[in-house]
Amino acid sequence: MRIYVCIKHVPDTAANIHIVSDTEYDRQVKYVVNPYDEYGVEEAVALVEKTGDGEIIALCVGNETAVNTLKSVMAMGVHRSILVQTDDQFPSSHLIAKALAKTIKAEGLADLIFMGKQSVDSEGMQTPYRLGVELGLPVVTAVVDFSLQGSTAIVQREIDGGARETLAVRTPCIIGATKGLNEPRYPKLPDILKAKKKQIKTIELSSLDIEDTAGCRIKRLEPVQERSNARILTGTTGEIVTELVKILREDEKVI
Repeated sequence: MRIYVCIKHVPDTAANIHIVSDTEYDRQVKYVVNPYDEYGVEEAVALVEKTGDGEIIALCVGNETAVNTLKSVMAMGVHRSILVQTDDQFPSSHLIAKALAKTIKAEGLADLIFMGKQSVDSEGMQTPYRLGVELGLPVVTAVVDFSLQGSTAIVQREIDGGARETLAVRTPCIIGATKGLNEPRYPKLPDILKAKKKQIKTIELSSLDIEDTAGCRIKRLEPVQERSNARILTGTTGEIVTELVKILREDEKVI
């Protein structure tokens, strides 16, 4: 069984991001595995441990520093990794999906593909679906429960209103993981040391001869305005409404 886990190299959610130009931020921050992708990695590793069979290959489209992120997932149990290297700080989901698809086709088609339902930096939530189109595979995202029964994946996913639905999906398929699927393991020191000896293959994105026709580019980065502290309004109903309208008009400028 060949399992791919697609991961993204993202800034730590606790990092302070400093914008340095219209389309650049200071990259001297801590980078980590996209948290949603970690659930996909853990599910793949647990599945191989349970069945006693399979190879797990991590795929990442990113710059050269993404090697450290790949080492961290290999310490979790991934067997080998492939980095599609690019200096583009914000590759589109269209370009990422095409790069992942070409790499998968070259390495050997998958029995399963795990990835996060979204990334915590761009939050486009498009890559799983675009990859599914490129490979002609079914896609299920927001998955919180997964089991494999022969050539069928039984998955439970979150839908609106806090409800869940259960689906039976023929493999190979793409699973977009989310919080609740499992609890990602923390690698132990021996696992971290073993990961340093595992293979990381590097491919230049330019060598894949992909045309990015998405037509989507970052125009400008802006910091989110800090919101003021909560205020408690007192008085009669009329006084509270009057004060609230004043705040919305003069302070928040939303009416």
